[in-house]
Amino acid sequence: MMASSALLLLQLLLLTSLVSASPHWGVTLNSAYKGKNPDGSVKISLRARGTFDSCGNFLDWTCSGNCDSVTSKVKEIVDTSTNSSSNHYQWCETEIIKEKSLLNDKPFILGASSYDWVTTRNSVVSGSFESDVDFGTRSDTKEPNNLPDVAIVPFLRVPENCPRTYKLAAFDLDGDKVRCRYGNLPGLECNNCSLPSGFHLDQDSCTLHYQQANHDSRVFGFEMVVEDFPRRTIDLSYSDGSSVRKIPLFSRRKRDSSWGSWTPAVSTATATPTTITVTATTTTVSSSTQNVASGPLSKQPLQFSFLVDPAADSCQEGHYLPILVAPTPAHGERIEAEVNKEMEIRVKAHADYSVINNIIFSGPSAVTKHRDVNNDFVLRWTPVGDDLGDHYSICFVVESEAGSSVYQSEMRCVLVVVRKAQIEATVTCTETTMKVEVEKDSFFGLQEDHLRLSDPSNTICSLNRLSNNTHIVAIIPLNGCGTEIEEDDDYLIFKNEITTVEDNLNELITRKHLVEARFYCQYPKRGNVTLSFSAHRKNVTVWEKGFGKFTYQFEFYQDDQFGAIYDPNFYPLEFDIGNRIYMQINASSSINNTKMFVESCRAAPYDNPNFQPSYSIIENGCNVDQTVQTHPTSNNRRFRFSMDAFKFIGLHDQVYISCTVMMCEAGNPNTRCSQGCMNSTSSNVRRKREAMVQSGMHFVSQGPLRLKREADIRGGSAFNLNLNLVFVAGCLLVAIGMVCGVLIYKTKASRIRYQPLSSYEN
Repeated sequence: MMASSALLLLQLLLLTSLVSASPHWGVTLNSAYKGKNPDGSVKISLRARGTFDSCGNFLDWTCSGNCDSVTSKVKEIVDTSTNSSSNHYQWCETEIIKEKSLLNDKPFILGASSYDWVTTRNSVVSGSFESDVDFGTRSDTKEPNNLPDVAIVPFLRVPENCPRTYKLAAFDLDGDKVRCRYGNLPGLECNNCSLPSGFHLDQDSCTLHYQQANHDSRVFGFEMVVEDFPRRTIDLSYSDGSSVRKIPLFSRRKRDSSWGSWTPAVSTATATPTTITVTATTTTVSSSTQNVASGPLSKQPLQFSFLVDPAADSCQEGHYLPILVAPTPAHGERIEAEVNKEMEIRVKAHADYSVINNIIFSGPSAVTKHRDVNNDFVLRWTPVGDDLGDHYSICFVVESEAGSSVYQSEMRCVLVVVRKAQIEATVTCTETTMKVEVEKDSFFGLQEDHLRLSDPSNTICSLNRLSNNTHIVAIIPLNGCGTEIEEDDDYLIFKNEITTVEDNLNELITRKHLVEARFYCQYPKRGNVTLSFSAHRKNVTVWEKGFGKFTYQFEFYQDDQFGAIYDPNFYPLEFDIGNRIYMQINASSSINNTKMFVESCRAAPYDNPNFQPSYSIIENGCNVDQTVQTHPTSNNRRFRFSMDAFKFIGLHDQVYISCTVMMCEAGNPNTRCSQGCMNSTSSNVRRKREAMVQSGMHFVSQGPLRLKREADIRGGSAFNLNLNLVFVAGCLLVAIGMVCGVLIYKTKASRIRYQPLSSYEN
């Protein structure tokens, strides 16, 4: 129980607690226990996020009660946007991180007051907040109490005619009951201590419902409080021998909302609640404890701005309001991160009648946001050693525009828990390869016979080639072994992974990936280009039991005579819409009496046939594109076809043609080669392969292709970075410290994974 004298002292100190010349949009405050110093004092970390009109302002506060000294202070920018209310040019969320020492583990109070809000429509003028922090040792977990982790996107908006539901981030690792209420202590928790009209707050589920309000250029200022209560009676004990008993929050009769009879708004998106697992323990409550407190274990401020915009033509998500789609994580999803390893959260949204243009978020200030060439957003963060054992909420919203109107998706929040590194590995990036070295002792679930890269079909991709007794070692070409290429505004990113599998590696589909160690090399797109290699794909050589050694060659030809191929030095090839593209796949085999069959061909922006979106040319042996024409040949191991250059090429900087091919015993009516074109239903039937009947399926590809570009009207030429033509020299990048090699560990459930045949030559 907090002493009344401490509260009085806090009220006096708060008058000078915040100095800021910039109007305020919102506040969150999080506190974490960081252990004890040798002298018995307690280390804590305080993270205060404030949102202002400019990025030069930071939230500050006072400490009352058990306070000592600040050992370090860091100020950073979290996120900023010019998609603000019409009364303000921008908002900017900043974070100040203080490492403090406390005299002991007794409770203390943080707070601030008398800071100016932005102009609000609900008469919130002078802001204030109060945070009660208690790191006493719990009788149920035998560990210091964890406070709920609180976060929110500081600026929310919605069209006036679109009811919406917001799940607020209030995660508690102790499994306590979390309650979100509106502030009710004037001058300490709030200025105007009333929930704005048109909203309903479900305190027990921490859910805010917007139903209706007229649009206005001013925001609503929300002044809320997040509290946690034990689910059963516990004791909090302290190093001085004292303790306090905390009791559960008893059920309360649900009260009507502030505007009478109300029907809850139905959200079009289903949010998955977070599940916090607490190890069952026997709680021992001391019978000698005399101090019983019915209040919360702690309380934290949650303040933000909410703008009601003019009406939208449609409130259906996916029309004007962006709808979040896979692989976006669900609200409340728990994500495990590792110290010194970059984690990423991929966010994808769709809108038919507005243009997706931004993601805004709130989280640790070291989180960065990116947008890749597929217009997906990526939030990236690398926890450091001091984050070990901590947990952080990250909330995000995707924004779109249509004319002068700005729309937001639903808000989702995830909980990131930081643990120690699970796999000890080193990644080295050069101008043409990635080298990964993994300590075998650190690889959970290691089955050496079943380890493989994304595509192990080429001998250079075998993990047995360089590995030793202590380390799994692989040197992977940037354009081989299933390496995938991603691109954002600043970087080229080459990714691969080591996985354990339990399937026959000759099968097309692998169903039991148990563990994966993902790694990548990241290269800045801006820099001196000193090394290049041909984009033209090499021949693919395969060895299969029963079929011996055979090689696939995929080439583009200049005309229907199939006499002259395009010079590999001319790649990427350029075509006009409607130009005829002539292609030939040829197989040479050490075994006679064999036949080649092309099962499918697709076009995709990357040299990866499973990349989406893709354009189907041939599927299940059937022509899909209406312009496809096959050209007869007397050679059973040769396939010639052509088609018109298509608009799909123009939608991307470049595309590759990738085909699934296989070898069969010639003249055998029971092989897939003899069945030819099959509809999608019958093609799903898979036959067990026998020796000398048919091979496994393999991927071959060629490219890239692109549409011809018009000359730059300003004179000179526009430079476009081609992923397959140039790489930044590794020696230069290493010298300036800009090559980044990263390994990510992830346990995973069974899933289907396709295995493209490497385009790298033996």
